[in-house]
Amino acid sequence: MKMLCRALATASLLGASVGAQPAIAEEKNLWERDTLTGDWGGTRSELADQGIEIGLAYVGEAMGDVSGGMKRGWSYEGRAELSLDLDLEKLLGWQGGTAHASAFQIHHTNGLPTVDYTGSIGAPSNIEARQTTRLFTLWVQQNFLDDAVSVRAGQLAADDEFMTSDTAGNLINGTFGWAGIAAANQTNGGPAYPLATPGIRVAVAPTKHLTMLGAVFSGDPAGKDCFDDAQLCNKHGTTFSTSGGALWMGEVQYTINQGEGEGLPGVYKVGGWYQTGKFADQHYGFDRSGDHGVYAIADQTVWQNGGSDALSVFARVGGAPSDRNLVSFYADGGLAYRGLFPGRDQDILALGVAYAKISEDARDADRDVQMLMPDPAYPLRDQETIFELSYTAAVTPWWSVQPDIQYIVHPGGNIPNPEDATGAKIDNALVVGIRTSLAF
Repeated sequence: MKMLCRALATASLLGASVGAQPAIAEEKNLWERDTLTGDWGGTRSELADQGIEIGLAYVGEAMGDVSGGMKRGWSYEGRAELSLDLDLEKLLGWQGGTAHASAFQIHHTNGLPTVDYTGSIGAPSNIEARQTTRLFTLWVQQNFLDDAVSVRAGQLAADDEFMTSDTAGNLINGTFGWAGIAAANQTNGGPAYPLATPGIRVAVAPTKHLTMLGAVFSGDPAGKDCFDDAQLCNKHGTTFSTSGGALWMGEVQYTINQGEGEGLPGVYKVGGWYQTGKFADQHYGFDRSGDHGVYAIADQTVWQNGGSDALSVFARVGGAPSDRNLVSFYADGGLAYRGLFPGRDQDILALGVAYAKISEDARDADRDVQMLMPDPAYPLRDQETIFELSYTAAVTPWWSVQPDIQYIVHPGGNIPNPEDATGAKIDNALVVGIRTSLAF
């Protein structure tokens, strides 16, 4: 990490010296440039030549639970992201070395993310998090053998590389990113947004079509002795937790037709995880040793018209032991159509459906409660299903607007509503919203 700190200091000095130089190339006009602030009079290009790339982005959205859920309400949520990527070979002569850091400033108008209205397992927004300014990822990577092998170490986020689908990434609900079977089962949500953990990742690509990933992460991103919300225990992302055992993850990726003119591109993945430590039995509550899960992903373009219009589909499926996991089976799928309307080649219409099955052991615990409760209306958990329809309009290369609608069946898996004194279950929730994304 000392090398990274030196690189950051060098980046600052270079930024000051380069900023005094004249522009090298003519700036694109406001509506054609990739970022709102452009090339900074040539400074951005000069920094890139020195191995320094600075990113600044903002995502803001108004989302509300307009029907059902725990309670009705709206929230404005915003996330500013600052990122720094360093090519250490250009910057320091460190052959094959790169470094990355990212941080967020997260805020809400009323302090509540939308999930606090819906009570769902799948958070309605993939930027939802408690209000704070936090460090997210911070790592150094070394590549070998013409980039066929890479080792990354530092504070890592598993959802940057594992269990991902590019097509699913066009949707807003968090379950289409870090899938519900991982978010609900791994300790405090696992090493995924907004909580990264210390870890090491190794990637090996023996052929251009095949990549194998393996990683070990700290098992609990909240840190030791956390008895509160994990995001409050690790409020600023600087806990660097080494508690909660070890989370091992592995994934094999196979790609087809990734080159221009090769045909319809696709990616197929299989993976799994094993976590050491203790996990509460979902029925009886006693501790069980270790936990694991498996998953598979398909992401395939099924039609395209030249370089513009394209239709892609995705499917993901996963399973985990019923006795120590809330979600024992998970599946999602959907599609994304780019260029649906004439003259709107970069717009994307996306549709997704996600299903999370509550484990039989958790259901058995509910049956025990039903036997003891005088009220026969106590709900029996079964599943949560999420439907989402979204349209991303690319106003410029640096600005997009995304209206979104979601319908959540059995939020939380059909649980009692804590906002209802009668103990009735949470009603199906209808969520609507609009997001804007800007790259500066």
